[in-house]
Amino acid sequence: MRVYGLQEENWDQSALSIVVVGASGDLAKKKIFPALFALYYEKMLPKNFKIYGYARSKMGDEEFRDLIASSLTCRLTDASDCGKKMDEFLDRCFYQAGQYASDADFAALASRMAEGEAPLECADRLFYLSIPPNIFTAVAASASKAASSKCGWTRMIVEKPFGRDSESFCALSDELYRHLREDQIYRIDHYLGKELIENLTVLRFANLVFEPLWSRQYIRNVQVIFSENFGTEGRGGYFDQYGIVRDVIQNHLLQILALFAMEQPASLDAEDIRNEKVKVLKSMAQVRLEDVVVGQYRSRTTRGSTLPGYLDDDTVPPNSITPTFAACAVFVNNARWDGVPFLLKAGKALHSRVAEIRVQFRHVPGNLYRNKLGLDLDKATNELVIRIQPNEGIYLKVNNKVPGLGLRIDTTRLDLTYKSKYEATLPDAYERLILDCINGDRRLFIRNDELEVAWEKFTPVLKELEERGVQPELYPYGSRGPVGAHYLAAKHGVRWGDLAADDE
Repeated sequence: MRVYGLQEENWDQSALSIVVVGASGDLAKKKIFPALFALYYEKMLPKNFKIYGYARSKMGDEEFRDLIASSLTCRLTDASDCGKKMDEFLDRCFYQAGQYASDADFAALASRMAEGEAPLECADRLFYLSIPPNIFTAVAASASKAASSKCGWTRMIVEKPFGRDSESFCALSDELYRHLREDQIYRIDHYLGKELIENLTVLRFANLVFEPLWSRQYIRNVQVIFSENFGTEGRGGYFDQYGIVRDVIQNHLLQILALFAMEQPASLDAEDIRNEKVKVLKSMAQVRLEDVVVGQYRSRTTRGSTLPGYLDDDTVPPNSITPTFAACAVFVNNARWDGVPFLLKAGKALHSRVAEIRVQFRHVPGNLYRNKLGLDLDKATNELVIRIQPNEGIYLKVNNKVPGLGLRIDTTRLDLTYKSKYEATLPDAYERLILDCINGDRRLFIRNDELEVAWEKFTPVLKELEERGVQPELYPYGSRGPVGAHYLAAKHGVRWGDLAADDE
């Protein structure tokens, strides 16, 4: 904690109450409770903590414990005492039923928390809002009014989506500010909690070899890629309200771009880092419709089975034109990145599941070995790949002489694959982010002005897509996406790096 200049908490004198609002939902069961259990197992939670589930469903403490026990796993290296730890963890879990907009119900929750906190001088309270955005503000109002800590801190983790355009974001933000201060709001983007994103700034600023190359002088293009090999799987009704641009590109990928492209911050303090990210976003040109390609997956029959298309999902409105794939080219107009295309690509039902950053460097000027590299110099370009998931790793493509007589040149990798180098199990993103919130570390959470600028850059093109009724290009389930994405890349002199044969 001292690395990031955070104030140490005296947990011998303070209790911690963690409230998961929306405790009966999928996110809570699949991610939040397993993350809390992992933190407990690793002894990362203070000794005086309790967890409270809050939702409208009626159930008792034991029923609630049974509900979350089914999602807890012993995925740790040495799990010999995991059963015992799980029982200890569940004994600290309680349930309180209540309405989301009821001051009285949150007051009843506060009374129950106070009973568990009573022996200690003070208590801190963390609320995780695992609920739809249309009830964020109602919960924030009731929880802050009736269940805030009297002498410690009160913090709220808020899940995306943070609106669907500039206007709805500003309305949501203004409403939250009526009940909470900015330092109490932790806007979570779970991609920022992934190990390789945390390592991105270390890779760049702790290694002399990279920083001089991190500019338009040496980098030809940067690609931030997110692909899933499954469709909406019954979640189409929710997804259809937002689409892939709002769901992935405008938040996850844009946040990664900002971290990648920012200048070195004055310190590791959260505000210094977030100030630099905002500068990148402000320098970014408005996203233009001609630099955007949208697609939607259709059904595909393969090996005797049919993979359903997006419109085959019963929860999706008939004839929906909501994109399940999008690619766009954006530009950061500052001295470091002027003219370098940043290509962002995200899609569902594609041929693979991967999230990565690809940095393609310029060709070697006056290359002595040009005649040995073949006609396609793009295949011989140096490329730095930061694989966020799966098979987390970092590798650099370099040209190398093939051993033997004569002179043959091949492209090979300098490879750091995490699972072969490190024995430790990588923490889940939610573990990192919940722990950061408990410690008051805001580096990996999104500040209000970051989101404001991000929406300013994307809202006009999103409205244009909808007002013009732009039809998405269809692509088969399990394919590499719409052909238009290749034309977009070629327009900017880029070839998608994730489609090369040696990256399969």
